[in-house]
Amino acid sequence: MERTGQSLDNPDPESTPSGETVTADRHDATAAHIADRPPTAEEEAIADDLELDPDVAESYDDAAERGAHIEGEGQI
Repeated sequence: MERTGQSLDNPDPESTPSGETVTADRHDATAAHIADRPPTAEEEAIADDLELDPDVAESYDDAAERGAHIEGEGQI
């Protein structure tokens, strides 16, 4: 990708979206986001039997604790 000096996170629009696109985007933004189906009894049993990786659990706890005490932006 050629660098043009514009932000890749917020590029200038290269086109104007059609009214149909805007309408579809607005509909999607307000639509309910739910699972296609509830878990089966077997899936729930498997999930209940899973063991957490202790290293992952510790990393999660550390990040949650660090985040709980952040004041302002850019401190992490």
